[in-house]
Amino acid sequence: MIRIEHLTKYYGKTLALDDLNLEIPPGEFFGFLGLNGAGKTTTIKIIVGLLRASAGKVILAGTDQVEYDIAIDSEKAKAITGYIPDSPFLYDKLTGYEYVHFTGGLYGIPTAKIDEHIKKYFSLFNLMDAAHYLIESYSHGMRQKVVMAGALVHDPKVLVVDEPMVGLDPRSSRLVKDLLKRKSREGVTIFLSTHTLDIAEELCDRIGIIQKGKLAALGTMEELRNQAKDTSSDLRLESVFLKLTEEENEGLYT
Repeated sequence: MIRIEHLTKYYGKTLALDDLNLEIPPGEFFGFLGLNGAGKTTTIKIIVGLLRASAGKVILAGTDQVEYDIAIDSEKAKAITGYIPDSPFLYDKLTGYEYVHFTGGLYGIPTAKIDEHIKKYFSLFNLMDAAHYLIESYSHGMRQKVVMAGALVHDPKVLVVDEPMVGLDPRSSRLVKDLLKRKSREGVTIFLSTHTLDIAEELCDRIGIIQKGKLAALGTMEELRNQAKDTSSDLRLESVFLKLTEEENEGLYT
């Protein structure tokens, strides 16, 4: 579960998030969309504890519904959260195998369990042959897969994903989509930010559109069509999104 209450963020005098409120129940696959500068990345960074809000709060909870405020119970909140960024930072002088072991060690995961996890996900992503190569030799797509394996090593109950398909070939993209859908069915709350609207339309149960730091639209595809004042059942998300954001001017912050 993710609950965002009156979230506000200033950069100096510039308002990036303006009293944002949103609740995502356990197991929901939620899409978060917006033009450049709308506040998507700011929201994500606050959710995962990389930024502090100017006001408001973010509450995270797993399937047991024990709630943690990311600003107050940071360690406990992060222990149930996985984060897959759009531009992952990796230690180039580690191997893929060593990186996932390092990540698992931060969460106190036993070595044997990490090895099982690596075998499962590296096999899925066709990385076993490269497991003991230095990450500096990996392509962007390979790096993205290693980050995903690391983000899932502690079995997070909340998963925040920013542009997960960047650099992935079509087969890998399909694998990631299927993996994320399976995690959602298992009760993991997924918060997905992407500019690839087809992905959001295919995967997400509900979609929120942020505009100038405020939530401009929220709902299922059918509900978004209604908000766009077009109930055509074949109206795609791209058209709905453009109608709902047609007056937005791009800002300074993402």
